[in-house]
Amino acid sequence: MNRHHAAWIERLARFGYAAKGVVYATVGIISAKAAFFSGSPEGSRDALSAIAAQPFGQFLLALVAIGLFGYVLWRFVQAFKDPEYGNATEAKDIVRRVGYVMSGLAYMSLAFTALKIIARGQDSSSGNSAQTWTAKLMSQPFGQWLVGTVGALAIGLGVYYFYRAFSNRFRKKLKFHQMRDETQNLVIGIARFGLSARGVVYFLIGGFLIQAARNFDPSKVETSEGVLQQLSQRPLILLIVALGLISYGLYLGIQSRYRRIYVD
Repeated sequence: MNRHHAAWIERLARFGYAAKGVVYATVGIISAKAAFFSGSPEGSRDALSAIAAQPFGQFLLALVAIGLFGYVLWRFVQAFKDPEYGNATEAKDIVRRVGYVMSGLAYMSLAFTALKIIARGQDSSSGNSAQTWTAKLMSQPFGQWLVGTVGALAIGLGVYYFYRAFSNRFRKKLKFHQMRDETQNLVIGIARFGLSARGVVYFLIGGFLIQAARNFDPSKVETSEGVLQQLSQRPLILLIVALGLISYGLYLGIQSRYRRIYVD
């Protein structure tokens, strides 16, 4: 890859982290308002609609969509070139690459949703797609086991987020030498709180999936939006998770500036 292309991929990756941070911070702000004023917390797709509803919202949402596509491009570069780990091919490296692809596909879907909102003025999706896909999966041979396995993987992902929060892994990926000492401590606190909040959400999603598998009931499945709505019955816990998601959004914004990004 020539230097010009590498520079553009890095710019798009940083823009992508910033756009992703805007989405999570918006979800956290909406959820915090719900905790204070008994409203309804919303997920990432509803956060896009909330952004579109602001002054100059269509323009802002277009920037978010571009950023998300930049993040998708970066995820695919990570998956297929593995620049951070030297193109390693051990089993754990293959799992990591598959995770990059899945993440890229998920945020590609979110970016296309943003484009739909811009084009139509609203998100045309309806129903709980997670419940629909769970029902289809359960209809397959060993469907309950498959759903339960996905739930266990979600819980495992939650554990991984906690591991990231309280290990030094995230610190190795940031340019701490460019920060003041007091800024470093603040960044570490924001990162740990935000990553822990993500871990809690994945724990709960996994729990709902396992419950759905045990009861053979797809209606038990919840996305991150559904998890936040369940937490609305416990406003204090919802507020803590909401502040954690805002922190995660800030952490992504910090990554957009200070993350070590290897493209070649």
